[in-house]
Amino acid sequence: MQKDYLSVSGEHITEKVIERSRFITTSCYAQGEEQAKEFVARISKKYQDATHNCYAYIADSLGNFLRFSDDGEPSGTAGMPILDVIKNKKLFCTAVVVTRYFGGIKLGAGGLVRAYSGCAAENLQSAKKLLYTQCVRLVYVTDYAVSDVASRYFSSADCNVINIEYSDKVTFTIAVKLIDFSAFNTSVTDRLNGKITLVSQQEFIHGFEV
Repeated sequence: MQKDYLSVSGEHITEKVIERSRFITTSCYAQGEEQAKEFVARISKKYQDATHNCYAYIADSLGNFLRFSDDGEPSGTAGMPILDVIKNKKLFCTAVVVTRYFGGIKLGAGGLVRAYSGCAAENLQSAKKLLYTQCVRLVYVTDYAVSDVASRYFSSADCNVINIEYSDKVTFTIAVKLIDFSAFNTSVTDRLNGKITLVSQQEFIHGFEV
């Protein structure tokens, strides 16, 4: 089973000015190399008129798949400092792009390292974080007569309600941690006196607030 890991939730943007240079930092959840590369390409295109779009990412849950780029800044002054911040914050499946619009004042190697690492650290500190874990997507169907009971139960239980659909019956789509699945399903069935049916289940990765 894949281990739990911490990462950012969605996309987060911060901005600051250092010695007249404008730095825009964008972080994003990226599960796998393809997502990380697409994110970097999209941000680089968004700020294609910038002087530099430096980046780093750890694209797996073990910290083994990582990449970084100085994008024209002196070697070792941008990409690696950004990567070090991701590592120090113990984040995985996380990508960060720090965009720089040069303001005319050179920062020097030490200044660049402080600027890029500082921008990355501030962004990741303020970004919302989630604990990603192996889950099961459960789809339950029940009659309207007991749908309120089911809704109240799911709202109070250790799970996430992904969707509720109302048609001839009521369909609940629920995310629950894989390790809790058996006990959770038994509890739901008991609470509804068997008047609820599990119609499908599928394992996936889901983020819970920490």
